Amino acid sequence: MATETTGTQAIDRAAQLLVRVVESAEPQSIGELAQRSGLPKSTTSRLVAALERQGLVQRLADRGRLRPGPVLLRYANRDTAATLVELAAPSLRRLADSSGETINLAVPGLDGVEHLAQEDTAHFVGVTDWVGRKVAFERAANGKCFLAFGGAEKLTPELRKVRARGYATSVDELEVGLTALAAPVLGANGDAIAALSISGPSNRLTSERIAQLAPLLVEEAGALATRLGHTEHARGAA
Repeated sequence: MATETTGTQAIDRAAQLLVRVVESAEPQSIGELAQRSGLPKSTTSRLVAALERQGLVQRLADRGRLRPGPVLLRYANRDTAATLVELAAPSLRRLADSSGETINLAVPGLDGVEHLAQEDTAHFVGVTDWVGRKVAFERAANGKCFLAFGGAEKLTPELRKVRARGYATSVDELEVGLTALAAPVLGANGDAIAALSISGPSNRLTSERIAQLAPLLVEEAGALATRLGHTEHARGAA
């Protein structure tokens, strides 16, 4: 009986912390959650870690502050994926026409990048269907966008560079011979809610070609953010 009571108490406390994270106007730190819930900081940290493992909360780069995790975000936005794809279609088409390469729309998932829509390359070499495929955040250009803009607990030098210039690259990281660049679609709080990417063979997407395409990619990501109703966090390529 004591074990059952203890287990129920832990569930109640974890649920209380989750409600505070979801309902808070600003991301909370572990210390703030502990103080406002009246729990020891060690207990709060342990319960938050359990919530984080299940994707119910996630830590921001800003000193590990907490926001609702990808599971809750997917639930809240489950009916908007089709709308996102529809609103992104003009940008995907313009980028495909301008670059001649494969264009993707992606969103952050629980444990990797999830691809929602694609415009295919005009070339025979480079056609890969990414829709429905999941890729690790650290190895993909769009994944680096999600990490740099809200998803990483700590910003590495590479992620700080992504934030500074407004786009990310992945050269021969996911697969030798494959290069991609991606720009974040920023939401109302400045976090990346989606990303647009251009991918193709590394011998076509050279550093010079990336420099040419990056401003257009960032512009289209900003345009999509505007169509989604988010206009305060527009960024341009450096």
